[in-house]
Amino acid sequence: MHAVAIVAAAGSGSRLGAALPKALVPLAGRPLVVWAVEGLLAGGVDEVVVTVPATERAAFADALPAGVRLVDGGATRTASVRAGLAAVTDPGRPAADVVLVHDAARPLTPPDVAARVLAALAAGAPAVVPVLPVVDTTVLVDDDGAVTDAVPRAPLRRVQTPQGFDRATLVAAYSALADDAELTDDAAVVRAAGVRVTTVPGDERSAKVTVPHDLTVAELAVTLGPSGTVTA
Repeated sequence: MHAVAIVAAAGSGSRLGAALPKALVPLAGRPLVVWAVEGLLAGGVDEVVVTVPATERAAFADALPAGVRLVDGGATRTASVRAGLAAVTDPGRPAADVVLVHDAARPLTPPDVAARVLAALAAGAPAVVPVLPVVDTTVLVDDDGAVTDAVPRAPLRRVQTPQGFDRATLVAAYSALADDAELTDDAAVVRAAGVRVTTVPGDERSAKVTVPHDLTVAELAVTLGPSGTVTA
């Protein structure tokens, strides 16, 4: 099973207060995107395609390991994934059996998460997402912010990446999606096409880096290491 990962890395770093693309913001001395790519390769992915801002290709090429392919991303995440899929389906490259789509903003996702997604795909699932339970009380509010109801937590899950798909299934789902549609993730794209999405356990370390506080937490996680003791 030939697995190719698309890493969405074309976003800006504005919410991080950075003057460079978010994926190039350093975490413990290395860009977020490098952590993300290395985690995917360690988890069993054969090839990685990174969607990048067109004006920053050189910076990404300098940062990433040899062999990682770069393609120009779009103005939205959906547009960037479309660009990545076009590169994955290039007839001049080895055909991908499965495609994983990952966010560069989840730099500390353990390789085991990618491995679990790949195992589910190998077992025949057409679409797989890593998830975690919702542990906080979750409520509905009205337009004035008043609580109107509590939502049962038992069936709720937080969705993470990498999300994995049979390549032909994902390509067909994106082909059926309207050009101006912007869904929250790739699982939503295949679900819109009527595809069943399977779940596997995610990991708390796969938290998304969006604001400065998230980066501080990630830096602390790297410093403490998996055992909770100082490693650097």
